[in-house]
Amino acid sequence: MHRRPSCDGALVSRPTIVIAGAGSIGCYVGGCLSLAGHKVRFLGRPRIMAAVAEGLHLTDYAGLDVTVKPDMTDDPAVLSGADMVLVAVKSGATAEMADHIAAHAPTATVVSLQNGVTNAAVLRDTLPNATVLAAMVPFNVVPLTPAHYHRGTSGAIMVEAGHLPDLSTTHLRWEQTEDIAGIQWGKLLINLGNAINALSDLPLKDMLQDRAWRRLMADQMAEALRVLRAAGIKPAKTTGAPPALIPHILRLPTPLFRRIAASMLTIDPKARSSMWDDLTQRRPTEIDALQGVIIEMGKEHGVETPLNQRMYDLIKAAETARNGPPGIEPGDVRHAA
Repeated sequence: MHRRPSCDGALVSRPTIVIAGAGSIGCYVGGCLSLAGHKVRFLGRPRIMAAVAEGLHLTDYAGLDVTVKPDMTDDPAVLSGADMVLVAVKSGATAEMADHIAAHAPTATVVSLQNGVTNAAVLRDTLPNATVLAAMVPFNVVPLTPAHYHRGTSGAIMVEAGHLPDLSTTHLRWEQTEDIAGIQWGKLLINLGNAINALSDLPLKDMLQDRAWRRLMADQMAEALRVLRAAGIKPAKTTGAPPALIPHILRLPTPLFRRIAASMLTIDPKARSSMWDDLTQRRPTEIDALQGVIIEMGKEHGVETPLNQRMYDLIKAAETARNGPPGIEPGDVRHAA
């Protein structure tokens, strides 16, 4: 722990934090914590290190515009001495990162900031002596340049209730919840839209102005909700509306949808999904942790998932083609669904 003076002169203990995975979410979250005075180190890839050598530029939908100098390395030994590790790697890299943490910080508090519902369990299996907390990041972060990360949507990070210091800052709120599983399932339902955004190659706000795209999102979510009901899973609210109501809101005429959506979520014109960014950067996506989970659960419980399967197949084809987001139309996505 390091200490800093509080406003009354007393010393306040703050954890030494390592961001395990300096991608979009990791750089934004770590940058905001560093800006607020936390001791933060970043574990990232060499290409990210080179890009941010002169500074990490952070902006957001509310007007944030700052540059911070990150303490970044590609050596996993940076985990040694960490009081807290915030894991922000893609789901497919969770097991490898868990091994690094086990080797260098086996008793640290570990918080998974990842998409999907299985990552915390993977971390716990490898880190039996660590406190592992699941979390849900509701907002979108887009790399506008290799050193510039822009937060395009609103919301507070929700973290599993447990022994965790207050990490809230001016630009980043954290809230604890007793129902992190429900929150994660609720977020997974929302994240099913990541694939649609990636396939459309449209800014998220533009896509949501198109009723055909919204109907596609609604039908995919309704399909997934049938799977969760069959599995006895109750997703929790992660936006201004309960999950069961969101498909109905998405299907509304556009003028009415705009009014309701404006009260639920702030989205700026730059926002896009992380899956769009993965296809743009020719990286593997997290489709297996999203639509893949719904498809497998559907098979287990006898619920057909043709639309989720279609999304899955189209994203896998785009990954293989390595030509970036395909920019197809809603009708093309529905074909054979």
